[in-house]
Amino acid sequence: MAKTQYLTAPIKTAGMPPGVPYIVGNEAAERFSYYGMRSILVVFMTGYMLNAGGQPDRMSKEEANGWFHMFVSAVYFLPILGAFLADAVLGKYRTILILSIVYCVGHFALAINDTRLGLVIGLGLIALGAGGIKPCVSANVGDQFGPTNQHLLPRVFNWFYFSINAGSAGSTILIPWLLADARFGPKVAFGIPGVAMVIATIIFWFGRKKFVHIPPTGIANYFRQFKDPGVLKAVGNLLIPIPFAAMFWSLWDQTSSSWVKQAENMNLHMFGHDWLPAQIQTVNPVFILIMLPLFSYVIYPLIDKVFPLTPLRKMGMGLFTAVAAFLIVAWTQGRIDAGERPHIWWQILAFLVITAAEVMISVTHLEFAYTQAPKRMKSLVMCTYLSAVSVGNLFTSAVNFFIGNPDGTSKLTGAQYFYFFVWVMLGTALVFLFVSPFYRGKTYIQDEAPSAT
Repeated sequence: MAKTQYLTAPIKTAGMPPGVPYIVGNEAAERFSYYGMRSILVVFMTGYMLNAGGQPDRMSKEEANGWFHMFVSAVYFLPILGAFLADAVLGKYRTILILSIVYCVGHFALAINDTRLGLVIGLGLIALGAGGIKPCVSANVGDQFGPTNQHLLPRVFNWFYFSINAGSAGSTILIPWLLADARFGPKVAFGIPGVAMVIATIIFWFGRKKFVHIPPTGIANYFRQFKDPGVLKAVGNLLIPIPFAAMFWSLWDQTSSSWVKQAENMNLHMFGHDWLPAQIQTVNPVFILIMLPLFSYVIYPLIDKVFPLTPLRKMGMGLFTAVAAFLIVAWTQGRIDAGERPHIWWQILAFLVITAAEVMISVTHLEFAYTQAPKRMKSLVMCTYLSAVSVGNLFTSAVNFFIGNPDGTSKLTGAQYFYFFVWVMLGTALVFLFVSPFYRGKTYIQDEAPSAT
């Protein structure tokens, strides 16, 4: 039987590449699985986890926050392994397919075993699977484009990010409800994301004949590239935004940890319904779906008329916006500390502000990392974008483990905790103002296949 022939270079067209719908559909289902699972992790660890004897084995808030952010840090550190496999050994398609299967097994391990052992095995496999495919999936989007249609890249990366949030919106409403409902509990709540990941894998497999399959370079050629001064300069340049984006992610990912615990002490009655604390996260993807077109077609063009809006300027504005979001959360926590029970609308306002920051930082950094990466190192250099999330969560994890006392109390109580991150983020934003003007980069886009005659 003849071997299937795949495209190895983008088709010369001014329109959308044929593989994009499969990538977007795969991403929506995969993000449903990931964000649904992580939306309940802190609640599970502090309220549902059992020991081998079936007795409650709950963590403190600080311990749960620490392990949650350690897991997220691992998810965003392991992309370096997936990137190496994709760029040097297997190619992006096979890397994504194999690690997606590992990802599925991790979800079902969480569903089967609700002890610390099941947590470690499940999260370990999910970190390997989710982390391993991350740089490959986002780089695979860019690989579908050549010089003729590269002008569509910003729009497609917006749709890619749109699919991420479309997938997570439904899961962050459904999965916390399944966990809280005695009829379902942890087994179903963790099992449904596993089913979603199976669907994501199947969608990706269906698109195999539509994708551009950029061949791996081979291990020897892969490492030989690092001897090229131009490559080293490109990689070095891309390290500049990492510490600044990292601090944003240190704050943003707390919307699934410390913000959830804060919501437990707020008035959650809204629209005639009493919401669960973990469900409030749903407003983030909803706001993203609204803000992506708003920023792309209205806000950015208006600002660009006043001054040239470069990617680094977008990121700078986003950093200061994140400060404002945590100021709102810190002020809200101060009211809780005073014995009040503020309405959840205050946290939703903070979500609105931090989502605006996310649009300016995350979407911009994603596109920026791809276009600045040398052609044969797209997956690896995408790790610079992902490593920012890892470093930020590692910082938050370290802070939570450090402030936790042996007796279960905390060195940073109540609003003090949130104000700590306000000051760290403000300092980061101010330093960025002085560093960003020194960036000098170069754009790299894949070459096209010759036109058919």
